[in-house]
Amino acid sequence: MLIEFTNKGMFVPIANVYIDPWTAVPKALITHAHSDHARFGSQQYLSHHQSIPILQKRLGPQSFTGINYNETININGVNFTFYPAGHVLGSAQIKVEYKGEIWVASGDYKLENDGVSAPFESVKCHTFITESTFGLPVYKWQSQQAIFDEINSWWQQNINEGKCSVILAYSLGKAQRIMQNINTNLGPILVHGAVDEMNKAHEEANVQLNYSKKITPELSKADYKNALVIAPPAVEGSAWLKKMEPYSLAVASGWMGLRGVRRRMSADRGFVLSDHADWPSLNTAVQNTGAENILVTHGFTSIFAKWLTDKGYNASEVNTKFNGESLTETENTDSKLETE
Repeated sequence: MLIEFTNKGMFVPIANVYIDPWTAVPKALITHAHSDHARFGSQQYLSHHQSIPILQKRLGPQSFTGINYNETININGVNFTFYPAGHVLGSAQIKVEYKGEIWVASGDYKLENDGVSAPFESVKCHTFITESTFGLPVYKWQSQQAIFDEINSWWQQNINEGKCSVILAYSLGKAQRIMQNINTNLGPILVHGAVDEMNKAHEEANVQLNYSKKITPELSKADYKNALVIAPPAVEGSAWLKKMEPYSLAVASGWMGLRGVRRRMSADRGFVLSDHADWPSLNTAVQNTGAENILVTHGFTSIFAKWLTDKGYNASEVNTKFNGESLTETENTDSKLETE
């Protein structure tokens, strides 16, 4: 096998490198900067160059090397090429090629252009490693524009009722996606400190975001009037939210499409917005690779692998330590709530 699945992660033995390892290794190739794919402690990191400012904020001073999309680097005779995954800024699929055999480790991905990250590109290969976070037929996303029309209407309604609008979203990826696609004419955008840190990383990667202001103790009650507040899911139920009262609370997540999940959340609204591929997109992505062999990782692995097998693919599930999308962010930078 060109890529082996070990207790340290995806290993390319010929090149002696790991892809998204979940423990410290000598050389790590990183698909994107979410914490389940980019772990601390490796000696060297190779990622798309736009991921480096994010990785620096999350992992601290490490040895980082950047690579462009469609650029190939040779390591011990193995060619590695990074292609856009469309998941978050700097996210990449990694093509591994050796003596004519081609594998693609896709990391996390989505096919719809979010206006922030480089759009997904299909890569032909023999073996495709795919996520399956939303690998059930029930998961079919509305268009991005339809979701943002809903968010804008909710925001406007809150303004009419004299409420602040608070939306919970991952600080890396979804928060910036909301900022770039929302109707900024409605009011100011205020962000939690964790979101602000990721915004700064985007700016360091030469991505211009719509203007936002970090929430600090100096903000008055009047500053929250008509505002849209973007914060990580970890703030739900915390005292941090009291300063926004009265407010309406919303959650942006792919899981919001399930009634049971909505009932368990304390939010007033749920918007079905995910940075992962839905069921139709997963199938489209697999088909477009032309791969005969499909390895299915995190999510509904057994169901999606069986579906693909029934369709004639040589598909199997693989156990990994990747999380996909959860209702609460587990990333350390976001779980440390701002106290100001």
